[in-house]
Amino acid sequence: MSIAIIGAGNVGHALAQALSQRGEKVFIGVPTPEKYTASVSAIGPNASLGTVEQAIDASDVVILAVPFNALESIARSVADWQGKVLVDATNPLAPALSGLSIGTSTSGAEQLAEWAPTAKVVKAFNTTGAENMANAAYAGGLPFMPVCGDDAQARARVVSIATLIGFEALDVGPLSAARYLEPFAMTWIHMAIKQGMGRKFAFGILRRD
Repeated sequence: MSIAIIGAGNVGHALAQALSQRGEKVFIGVPTPEKYTASVSAIGPNASLGTVEQAIDASDVVILAVPFNALESIARSVADWQGKVLVDATNPLAPALSGLSIGTSTSGAEQLAEWAPTAKVVKAFNTTGAENMANAAYAGGLPFMPVCGDDAQARARVVSIATLIGFEALDVGPLSAARYLEPFAMTWIHMAIKQGMGRKFAFGILRRD
């Protein structure tokens, strides 16, 4: 089955491009497919385009690459997710990138799990910019991509997807760890945009023997 990507903005397009280049079939779902025909065609033959409903039906892994405020309506639009892996690539950003609207005792990903109780929700692809998802190659090593969720097999599936497109993907445990990953994303956003570092950097992990 193909991997569904809901949303064709910067993150959705970057993930579709990276995955399709590595031989994965991707199905991009958007409310108005006709607006994205040219951009999806440019990705190549491994990318398909349709409605949100068609993409979800065609896939067992669904990546939500949409604004956070769109999550609830998408989650509730499916009566039974039938155990599909639902990847939350969003952050609950406050206006003007001033911070997060949710945090400390819960997370956006945990709210998504409440809205889609029959899905296996995994948090990933939220901690770096779209440019790094399109091209994760750095001379100094692999960019870090943390993955969390309450289902071990679902986490492993998403770790394999992130590894495929060039990240050092690590399983960081239960979905409650999203309470740390969403603020971690704000660190990258703050440095890239507020501090003017630009978007050509990524976080990595250093190890001692």
